[in-house]
Amino acid sequence: MGWLYWYFWVIVVGFEAVAGGKVLNYWFPAPLWLCSLCLMVLMTTTNLFSVSSFGEFEFWFAGIKVATIVIFLGVGTAFVLGFLPGHGMDLANLSAHGGFFPKGVGAVFAAIVVVIFSMVGAEVVTIAAAESRDPQRAIQRATNSVVARIAIFFVGSVFLVVVILPWDSVELGASPYVAALKHLGLPAAAQIMNAVVLTAVLSCLNSGLYTASRMLFVLADRREAPALLVKVSRRGVPHIAILCSSAVGFGCVVMAWLAPGTVFLFLLNSSGAVILFVYLLIALSQIVLRRRTPAEKLRVKMWLFPALSILTVAGIIAVLVQMAFDSTARTQLWLSLLSWSVVVAVYFVAKVATRRPLRGV
Repeated sequence: MGWLYWYFWVIVVGFEAVAGGKVLNYWFPAPLWLCSLCLMVLMTTTNLFSVSSFGEFEFWFAGIKVATIVIFLGVGTAFVLGFLPGHGMDLANLSAHGGFFPKGVGAVFAAIVVVIFSMVGAEVVTIAAAESRDPQRAIQRATNSVVARIAIFFVGSVFLVVVILPWDSVELGASPYVAALKHLGLPAAAQIMNAVVLTAVLSCLNSGLYTASRMLFVLADRREAPALLVKVSRRGVPHIAILCSSAVGFGCVVMAWLAPGTVFLFLLNSSGAVILFVYLLIALSQIVLRRRTPAEKLRVKMWLFPALSILTVAGIIAVLVQMAFDSTARTQLWLSLLSWSVVVAVYFVAKVATRRPLRGV
């Protein structure tokens, strides 16, 4: 499972570098590959410097994102409640333009796949919390804060967008937040949102490289990867694991330039559903290990166990089934299954070759 998780995140690193390069093209007409490589160099250097530098970058990235969302929530709520000049309280868009579920319940299930993938990476805060002074307390606080942030910032902002704009008025490929800000009369909405998007992309790139390198370090520490990867620098940073992970990201950027419709697309699709497989295995493992662990040793407990854990497993399986029937997501599912099969095959080959069980694939 560790190698699958690492594979997912190194591909994400490359993808986010390309996405960030496209955002930079909005202001700087430089070649896409050059902008992407510059972002890769910047984030690799940041991660190599120290753990605190990673935290500093994430602090400011998160601060910008949170401040923007809070302002949007405040202005949007004032608009909806009729506090802004020239506007009265109006919730008509929730039921107009075809009413609730205008495309049927099936469209909701199709959208769930996209929503799930937009939430991927929320667990990174727990990985970073493990390097704090009190990991158990930090992980508990981080987990609770993630749930609250999703409920307020994500659900709240999407609710306001739907109330402010008719759902069928947003152009395909255009940002609904930009459209909502323009509707509110905010000048330079596109400029503001592009800056925020760049911040979000850099944050994901930074976190992805951090997560991938730590996963590779753990694999090496458990003798499931070359021992060289477990070395750390004078600053306590696993520099070799970072360089190896970033090398794959650099490779993805090069492939996005040389073969965007073949190799790069294959890499994206072959890692698309991998994270769901990892989440599924984590949920199943949590159910088994929770039952085996004495109650007095549980410092951080899963809410509503085992009902919520079982519901999580059922939800992930439902999403995978939905992907199998969705023509736009089916390729990701099959290629991700191929990636899983390759890792499992390598696991058994290594097991036979070494004649000893390997802990976790």
